[in-house]
Amino acid sequence: MSLVRIGAIATNGFREVIRDRILYLIGLFAIFMMICSRLLPEISAGTTNKILPDLGLATMTILAVIVTIFVGTGLINKEIEKKTVLTLIPKPVSRAEFIIGKHLGLAAVLAVLVASMMAIYLLILTVSGISYPIYSLLVAAFFLFLELCLIAAAGLMFGVFTSSILATLLSFAIYLIGHLSQDMVRLSNLTQNPSFEQLTNWLYLFLPNLSRLDLKNDAVYGVLPPADVLWSNALYGVVYTVLFLAIATIIFSRREF
Repeated sequence: MSLVRIGAIATNGFREVIRDRILYLIGLFAIFMMICSRLLPEISAGTTNKILPDLGLATMTILAVIVTIFVGTGLINKEIEKKTVLTLIPKPVSRAEFIIGKHLGLAAVLAVLVASMMAIYLLILTVSGISYPIYSLLVAAFFLFLELCLIAAAGLMFGVFTSSILATLLSFAIYLIGHLSQDMVRLSNLTQNPSFEQLTNWLYLFLPNLSRLDLKNDAVYGVLPPADVLWSNALYGVVYTVLFLAIATIIFSRREF
């Protein structure tokens, strides 16, 4: 495996995503935050200091997840559907290098996206005179990036063997179930339905628990888990990302073009 070839694929992937004008969303986010900072004081009855920070983080997360799923599922699937992958297979590039390079390119775009939106978010809060826990918010942004990398890996995995539409739906399912798995387990225990309880336990066991990477609800108030829990959760996200990429590589290596 060559780091040079992976770097070249990642660079090309980064440029490809940037050319799709994905980063225009940064401008939309900035406009949305400025409008909210102006309108909320008029309608929120003095609760702007609580609503605006929560709204900003929620909007940032939604936009980033949408970009990740739609772009991630199409990165390789688009190459397969347009047959451009046929020009790469004969070259001395392994399919593992291709998968890893594509993921790293998308991860670089996501890093720029999250960093830019967080900078705008903090600037709007500062201009609005709202105090915020900078350290907690930066940690939450980093964990959002880890979550997006995990979802991107899942999108790549689905994209190598399904259509774009199905891959997108499956990726959204991973995201939703990943955030609801703990609640589903609690609900199954209350229903006392053995079949539903077994299903939710299997989903909780095999699918990533994305709530471990979601810190925004507490970080906005300056509350974070202990350092050992943070490291454990970060490692958890990295492991699942590597696992999805490994599965994507295995499936992609067995496909005939």
